[in-house]
Amino acid sequence: MNPVEVSVLLVSYNSVGLLPRLAASIDACTDVNMQVLVLDNASVDGSAEWFARCRPDWQLVVNRTNVGFGRANNQLLPLVRGRHLLLLNTDAFMAPDALRAALDYLTAHPDVGIVGAQLRGDDGLVQPSARFFPAPWRLFLQRSGLDRWLPMQARIDLPFWQIAEITDCDWVPGCFYLIRREALDHVGLFDPRFFLYYEEIDHARRTKRAGYKVRCLPHVDVIHVGGASSQSVGEVTASGRQLQALLNESEVLYLRKHFGIAGLCLHLLLQSTLSSAQWLVWRLRSRPGRAPAAAWAVLTGLWRSVLTTRGGQLPTR
Repeated sequence: MNPVEVSVLLVSYNSVGLLPRLAASIDACTDVNMQVLVLDNASVDGSAEWFARCRPDWQLVVNRTNVGFGRANNQLLPLVRGRHLLLLNTDAFMAPDALRAALDYLTAHPDVGIVGAQLRGDDGLVQPSARFFPAPWRLFLQRSGLDRWLPMQARIDLPFWQIAEITDCDWVPGCFYLIRREALDHVGLFDPRFFLYYEEIDHARRTKRAGYKVRCLPHVDVIHVGGASSQSVGEVTASGRQLQALLNESEVLYLRKHFGIAGLCLHLLLQSTLSSAQWLVWRLRSRPGRAPAAAWAVLTGLWRSVLTTRGGQLPTR
């Protein structure tokens, strides 16, 4: 029996409409010996039943509750048999040669721990693919728009999302996230404190700290629909406000973990200043009584996350 080159981990949450296309994308990679592991995160749309009926060759685990993206992937780790590990979203569809190309590159470059793809939407437009670690100052510059006027400052995203050549970066999006097995054995997978968002950023940071490089490959094409699971029904995704709360919580946890209490306080100061300035500008431009609440909603949501995570020390879900 040929060794399993890669174990593909799929975490499914209310994405049944995407699954036939996903399966066709995986089946098109005929030149890769793979193991496919699926965890259904308490879907209510028949996703688990679809896997059981249509893909009995894939190993399926079904959760009764939604445990989040990072914890769900961790849950599949004991079943992994592959030389490498690919995290693939149910809304990410590989070109037929994409996985082979990514695996060949990883094999030829033992100093690389994680590789990602050039992501595109169904409309062909490129998406952010080679990304850099968030930090309090970087987040402030990006959200205020000042990064356009300070090109010498480090950015979270490249000015142009199209990747023309193999690019060293800090992290790549988790929708197509290929990990070297040695790096995985060295640093593990996801910190279970992150329910959704920031888990791959934290993992890439730990991987780079262990001495491995992270690269984005322009010749590896992946179509990413984007947010299909997070726009479906369910307690966690009932509204955009809930998704924003999850993002806020993970951001606070990440900043406290990697920048300490001083970094988190700087983030709070910068974001509070930004929200206050935006509110003031909008208030001056509006008729009396019509000052928009968006800036205050962002600010109060951030501070609420600080309180619920006890200053970025505890997960809330």
